Amino acid sequence: MSEQTLTVTVAYGSTKHSITLSSQDEKGPTVKDLSEALAQATGVPSASQKLIFKGKSLKEMEESLSSFGVKGGCKLMLIGKRNSPEEESELKKLKDIEKSVEQMAKKLEKVDGELTGLKNGFLAKDLQAEALSKLDHRVKVAAEQFMKILEQIDAMTIPDNFNDCRMKKKGLVKTVQDFLAQCDRIEACISDHLSKVQSKNLALAE
Repeated sequence: MSEQTLTVTVAYGSTKHSITLSSQDEKGPTVKDLSEALAQATGVPSASQKLIFKGKSLKEMEESLSSFGVKGGCKLMLIGKRNSPEEESELKKLKDIEKSVEQMAKKLEKVDGELTGLKNGFLAKDLQAEALSKLDHRVKVAAEQFMKILEQIDAMTIPDNFNDCRMKKKGLVKTVQDFLAQCDRIEACISDHLSKVQSKNLALAE
């Protein structure tokens, strides 16, 4: 697929922003692509943006810009309120938490991968029990970290009018809860496999 690139000028207040978007999709960049780029450039969150092109408001996020007749060099207008510095700082905290969630998720993925390898017999039988208890320990540590992160998110008081933050917070809580459920599943898998290995080892010992 060839990459589609589009450069447009967006006026926000008295400032003009030149925004270049690229997309792998043959239809070209979408309204959402532009909205996200503008959130970065202007600090106006996507949810608060109103994009105007030739007097029309572009609301359909998934539609391509070309379907509205937006071509390279076109001028658009952005209306919307930036987040207050207070909200931005809360958002930054949430983004930092999101980063630590991603790091923990990578560790969890590794454990999951190693567990699959163990189940497929990539390790000598007599070494499996020890390897499994190490994995079990790592899952417990991950679960503990996720719990701490949940408490951290929970402790944040976000004012009602910080919509962007509230949405982000809600999304993060759900993500962390999903990972905690995954920790439980992996733990159950480990203990299940461990009991199989132990009963096999017992049978061999007899």
